[in-house]
Amino acid sequence: MPAAWAALPAGFWVMAAALVGLAVGSFLNVVIYRLPVMLERAWQHDAHATLHPDAELPSSEAFNLMHPRSRCGQCGHAIRWWENIPLLSWLLLRGKCSSCGTRISVRYPLVELLTAVLTAAVIVLQGLTPWSLGLVLLLWGLIALAFIDYDTTLLPDGITLPLLWLGLLLHAVLDPGFLPQAVWGAALGYASLWSIYQAFKLLTGKEGMGYGDFKLFAALGAWFGAMALLPIILLSAIAGAVIGIALQFSGLAERGKPIPFGPFLAAAGLIMLLLGPQRLIAWVLPGGA
Repeated sequence: MPAAWAALPAGFWVMAAALVGLAVGSFLNVVIYRLPVMLERAWQHDAHATLHPDAELPSSEAFNLMHPRSRCGQCGHAIRWWENIPLLSWLLLRGKCSSCGTRISVRYPLVELLTAVLTAAVIVLQGLTPWSLGLVLLLWGLIALAFIDYDTTLLPDGITLPLLWLGLLLHAVLDPGFLPQAVWGAALGYASLWSIYQAFKLLTGKEGMGYGDFKLFAALGAWFGAMALLPIILLSAIAGAVIGIALQFSGLAERGKPIPFGPFLAAAGLIMLLLGPQRLIAWVLPGGA
């Protein structure tokens, strides 16, 4: 870090991290909504090309993370720049579309605020280092994955696999001595949930989870090592059981409807990220850290 940057007070970097987190949180809202739609359109395109190889593919408007501009889902009003300022615009608009008055979901500012607070927390707890910047990228990916899986039961490869490789590459560059643990973490993370999936399917004829869960668990293993897998899965299972029972009794979830496991894996990964793997490994495996 340049000497002039190092001389800046710690509070400056925490505030900067929070502001960057707000901006990224706004972008994550776009990713959470648009990426599953993009995947569905790509699958439909591929299916059409496979089933009708000689037919002309239907044309459609470009739809990606940048185009078209964000619009009100009710009236089609194009969101102007001042209506898209993270958190502030939602407060100024009082949570309503400026054109038709339709309510804007409170989840949008909550995702922005969550991203800002957790980004700043990583810098407070870890300092400003190459590793902490990597953890911030992991944090952003986990937030996006948690909400996408909650909405659609999808954990896109476009996020899980880059997180897995990023974890391995950062260890290779910053902490080569830990790299074997990271490789074993990725391999055992995938293999363990894959084995549970196959056993459950063999016994019940049903699929208990998806392949995206295997890849996300492998990514967490790549970041935190093989020893961290047991604490992560225990935290995920406890959170899943408590929240699942609460949703059933509150009537917010239909009885018998599967609850995505990805948000609980992501939450456990966030806890591991913030508290540090050594503390949680020692809690589950005394002397194992």
